[in-house]
Amino acid sequence: MSRRYDCADAEQRAAGLTDAASAVRRGELVVVPTDTVYGIGADAFTPSAVNLLLEAKGRGRDMPVPVLVGTVRAANALVENLGPYGQDLADSFWPGPLTLICRVNRSLSWDLGETKGTVALRMPLHAVALELLKDTGPMAVSSANRSGSPAATTAEDAEKQLGEAVSVYLDSGPCADPVPSTILDLTTAVPRLLRRGAVPVEKLREVIGYVATDADPEPGSGA
Repeated sequence: MSRRYDCADAEQRAAGLTDAASAVRRGELVVVPTDTVYGIGADAFTPSAVNLLLEAKGRGRDMPVPVLVGTVRAANALVENLGPYGQDLADSFWPGPLTLICRVNRSLSWDLGETKGTVALRMPLHAVALELLKDTGPMAVSSANRSGSPAATTAEDAEKQLGEAVSVYLDSGPCADPVPSTILDLTTAVPRLLRRGAVPVEKLREVIGYVATDADPEPGSGA
């Protein structure tokens, strides 16, 4: 049976974070608030849990799940390297609504879907999410909605769509600014914008110079 915790209450927040971390370790699903929209999350290193996440959303393996991290150090451990631009971008925009696509560390044993050797990483600017991530380690997290439905901006929205598929709902009230994260691909010689979002491309260019935007932004559902 699903449990829902009001994170505005200190006791419920503490109990909810403990319950959520335990659920993640057991390979179960949790819903967590982020600085963009609510996310449905699972242990990134438990393939069965990631499969449960995809099933809960009604989403195929052809749309691999992004990964949220609690620290830049954790992100560095997941990739070959952040490349010539990644560290500067992380320093400037993390925690925050910027998703970076990097070449994955090939020694990792995980299965996020058909990633083609890449991983989409983000460090969210939300105290509840960061506290959970620092306890669980990297989590596979996608927007907390059924595929094709609007992203959840409240825990209630998420629960209506995902129901008993999720063990723990961490309720932190309505999302303050439910604009999706900007997605930037760092796997090519020139950083390429894949989705316009909360971080304007002009801000990216102030940090790294040229950003390719000639391709149409791709829709996505990452948190």
